[in-house]
Amino acid sequence: MRSEHAPHAVEELCEEGSSVYAHALRQGRVRVEDSERAPCLLDFGLLRPDPTDARWLLPAAPATALPRLLRTIEDRIAGQRAREARLTAAFAPLIALDTELSAAADLPAITVLDGLDHINAAIDRAMSDVTEEFLAIQPGGTRPPETLAEAFPRDQAVLGRGCRMRTLYQHTTRHSLPVLAYFEQLEGDVEARTLDEVTDRLFVFDRSVAFIPASKDRTVALELRHPALVEYFATTFWRLWRLATPMWPQAAPQVSEGGVTPRQRAIAGLLVEGLTDAEIADRLGMNIRTARVHIAKLAATLGSESRAQLGYLIGQSGLLERNQ
Repeated sequence: MRSEHAPHAVEELCEEGSSVYAHALRQGRVRVEDSERAPCLLDFGLLRPDPTDARWLLPAAPATALPRLLRTIEDRIAGQRAREARLTAAFAPLIALDTELSAAADLPAITVLDGLDHINAAIDRAMSDVTEEFLAIQPGGTRPPETLAEAFPRDQAVLGRGCRMRTLYQHTTRHSLPVLAYFEQLEGDVEARTLDEVTDRLFVFDRSVAFIPASKDRTVALELRHPALVEYFATTFWRLWRLATPMWPQAAPQVSEGGVTPRQRAIAGLLVEGLTDAEIADRLGMNIRTARVHIAKLAATLGSESRAQLGYLIGQSGLLERNQ
């Protein structure tokens, strides 16, 4: 019978597996022959042999099994990130080579901008040339007032030429007084929306040139002028825009459901993914202290007394289904 059981991941526990495991929890054990229709339970360590009687299997406590399985998912995520790093490292010299080969062209499809001065100068040129549309994704919770003051004349000049400006932030920006004050000063066709998670920083000008970071510290960027690439990034922006919540000029309210805020629902999804507090804070553009406050409030709302129990209660609560 083992060969008839379709392989699956632990987060996709099959119906037979759920039924047998629940039965084992209720009865305290299950016969070996009754478990043969769900061999995944042994593979995932949810059942183990009874040391006193080979005819029976004993269930692992869910509160013990969940942290162990979450660590397995964390290891898998770490492996994927290592693959991303290796792929990026493998392509870095190829991008540099392609840039060198394209140097003779007036407007190369991809230009590597090394250093903040070069990056800012290229963005300033694009801001001076834009005539119709400026799209921006700005991750992180807020922007320093001095950065906003420096950007204001440039942004107002773009709006003054009749261009429209659309900006995507993370939800934490909705509570940033400097950002809200900044938008109040701008005059023109400007709108802003927010999402729990956005991509890394992105600028698109007139669907003719785009800028994306090429290093984690943002001291290296790519200037993209290949039509297919620029169109791809512009399309990505507008798809995210349709999913986002309006922030300016009119802010849409974020309604709490069952005592759980939209921010806490987003955190719940990341907790189930196995992310640490620091990783959750980074993904949602908030500091780790704020993330922990939200996690504590979520735990209190769901009646959880431990991290492992919180993951279980999130799954039982239906919170993640509401995010679909």
